[in-house]
Amino acid sequence: MSPQRLYLRQILLGPMANFVYLIGDAEKREAMIVDPAWDIPALLRILDEDGMKLTGALVTHYHPDHIGGDLMGHRIPGVPELLEQRAVKIYMNKEEVPWVKRVLGLESSDFTPVDGESSVQIGDLPVRVIHTPGHTPGSQCFLAGGKLISGDTLFIGSCGRVDLPGSNPEDLYDSLNRKLKNLPEDTVLYPGHNYASETESTIGREKRTNAFMRFESVEDFLRTMGYG
Repeated sequence: MSPQRLYLRQILLGPMANFVYLIGDAEKREAMIVDPAWDIPALLRILDEDGMKLTGALVTHYHPDHIGGDLMGHRIPGVPELLEQRAVKIYMNKEEVPWVKRVLGLESSDFTPVDGESSVQIGDLPVRVIHTPGHTPGSQCFLAGGKLISGDTLFIGSCGRVDLPGSNPEDLYDSLNRKLKNLPEDTVLYPGHNYASETESTIGREKRTNAFMRFESVEDFLRTMGYG
């Protein structure tokens, strides 16, 4: 697919500086929302104004700031509110579907479970699913047209937390240094939060400047994370 056919919008939403993404096939006019949360009407309005048909939602991981739900006494709009407006499938890692289904009160039929070998089609755009556990067991990134939407696995100059329930620092080391590090260096990185002075980077740049992608061993990584 030519770069001109890739539809990609990065939208900053919510008090936790979340990036929500719209990605799709500009020629077929089909798109999906990555991590639908915070302001569902605004996201749907942007798609409608751009003349894009919503065909699904891609989820990087199950935390409420990325899918909606209760967080520290506050209700975040997300996947349930999206499904009230548009009857689409939610693509998320198979390990996290049961928990999200129960917590958000959804049905199995609302989901299309995916794994690290999956590819999701948006129009004629193939989106590769890369399972990157560590921040959560089912964390995943989405690669399409040389662009990587990394959720909370990899940030610009940093990486996701590993001190939350379900986190695993050894898994995160493997995801960063054995999976994402092997992607082409010109792959453009789009993180899940606006935690840096810039809103995008490249895998090559992160390999050179991001300390969490430069450790020679998992032991050094763990010591830096405070586990040894």
